[in-house]
Amino acid sequence: MKRLLKLAPFALMLPTVALASTVWKGDFETGNLSQWDREQSVSASRLQVVSSPVREGRYALKATVHQGDDPINASGNRNEVLHMGREEPGSEYFYKWSTLFPSSFPRSPKWALFTQWHHDGNGGSPPLEFYVVNDTLTLRVGGSSGKIVWTSPLQREHWNDFILHVKWSPDPNVGFVELYHDGKVVLPKMKLATQYSGQRNYLKLGLYRDESIAPEGVVFHDGFVQATSLEDVMPAVATPTPEPTPETDPATGTPGTPTPSDGPPDEQQGPIAQVPSGSSDSTPGAGGIVPGDSTLATGVPPASCGASSTGGTPLLVAAALTLAALLGRRKLAPASASARRTHSPRR
Repeated sequence: MKRLLKLAPFALMLPTVALASTVWKGDFETGNLSQWDREQSVSASRLQVVSSPVREGRYALKATVHQGDDPINASGNRNEVLHMGREEPGSEYFYKWSTLFPSSFPRSPKWALFTQWHHDGNGGSPPLEFYVVNDTLTLRVGGSSGKIVWTSPLQREHWNDFILHVKWSPDPNVGFVELYHDGKVVLPKMKLATQYSGQRNYLKLGLYRDESIAPEGVVFHDGFVQATSLEDVMPAVATPTPEPTPETDPATGTPGTPTPSDGPPDEQQGPIAQVPSGSSDSTPGAGGIVPGDSTLATGVPPASCGASSTGGTPLLVAAALTLAALLGRRKLAPASASARRTHSPRR
């Protein structure tokens, strides 16, 4: 009995361990784009699965944009793949991926998005976006009037390893973001709204930039994973040392808010590619915001993530029942032995 009671805490820990799981992979290891739900591209040559360069495994995505590439008849030029995760408010995930900017990537004072979580509304900048401007990697949360919460100098011919920890919520007291870059915490957990009220987000990966940028743009993406635990996206990670937070506004003590030159403007509405007619998508236009997709908001059933951050209750119940059964079996054993002594013939 004492031995089983000592094991009880470990049995109750098992469901917590079981919660750590990969929710979705978009790592291109299928050799094609089948892991992704949709594409917005002018031709297959703009979104290619390649075997070199790669960050891990055998394949990566090469996203190319030429001036004039406008597959959805909206502002800006783009070629992107989409995953319709549609995370619910209150859900919490870790997202891991790597991005490489080759030596040919053009320097420009104009914005170029490479990863974004777009809302499913009808217009405006995405609530969470990674972009490059003036050779600076930038993370902005809250759309065109939101906050620039992290910046870093752009290094070409270098794989940028990102891990983004997000709690999705339109409530600034509930939602938060935390960012790892190249294995280090560069943005400690910061509370702020990560969704627009009444809207969910979906992922867009590739390259989407201001239409005035003339040179060809190429970026490579690899290893995208969505999970419920840090261990699933960065195994055996040592406790990172936080890097300095972004420069703050002396008047407010908070990270500076973007100006029109800081990033993408609000987007004009435009139709989304490969969706039923009548849908629309928002993209960054003169103001830098990605347009929303009304079809995604109403007409298309949300894709299931296959897991949630609150799915551990059944496992806790199962563990408790298993422990109870073990204790019961231990208790019955002496009773059976006593019964045999009572009914067996005396010697």
